[in-house]
Amino acid sequence: MDQVAPAAPPEFSARQNDVLEVALRLLVEGGDKGLTTAGIARAANCSKESLYKWFGDRDGLLAAMITYQSSKVRAAAGPGAPPERAAFRALLVTFAEDLLTVLSGDVSLALNRLAIGEAGGAEARLGGLVLKAGRRPIEARARALLEAGRAAGHVAFADTGDAYHTLYGLIVRDLHVRLLLGDRPEPGETDRRARAATAIDQFLRLFGVPPRADETKPERAAAGQAVTNRV
Repeated sequence: MDQVAPAAPPEFSARQNDVLEVALRLLVEGGDKGLTTAGIARAANCSKESLYKWFGDRDGLLAAMITYQSSKVRAAAGPGAPPERAAFRALLVTFAEDLLTVLSGDVSLALNRLAIGEAGGAEARLGGLVLKAGRRPIEARARALLEAGRAAGHVAFADTGDAYHTLYGLIVRDLHVRLLLGDRPEPGETDRRARAATAIDQFLRLFGVPPRADETKPERAAAGQAVTNRV
């Protein structure tokens, strides 16, 4: 299972989050056939009535599972003033690391394999759910973060969508496709923090705006004070 602390959507209670974690585990262990309301209720120690009340039908449960999973990818500048330059980079690195962790985890791979397996069929609904409840909310949060960075003068781009897709490509590259096909990560790909930092540095080389003179003054003052102290 993925070891990422989720930023759970507010519509889910702690108990519902626990049930969704159980449902995701059953999906990984047994695939689509292992995902029954009776099985989830039994494993999560809740009633089927509660499942229907919380999540509705099977599609509603799947959408909730995907939403919960996608919430583990954090990308928030927070309220108030735009983030400082170092804080903005740190938020991008967190987003990149979370994205790599979630996409390479058993849950994401199981969901995407199921969606791909049913694509083109008469009952092909899972792919749409993955896009609507998973990929698009992640993209929306990342776009908002990029726009906060642009508002603060840290990055410059004409189209937010183009900037996001460049960011996504630098982070993920072909890793997700290879994992879906059963490939194993290469040794250098297991250090997600380092890979995330590299991707963000590459992104900032493409879209980053050099710091203003007034942004560098505190750094120069601190360096000068350090020299004075040593003398």
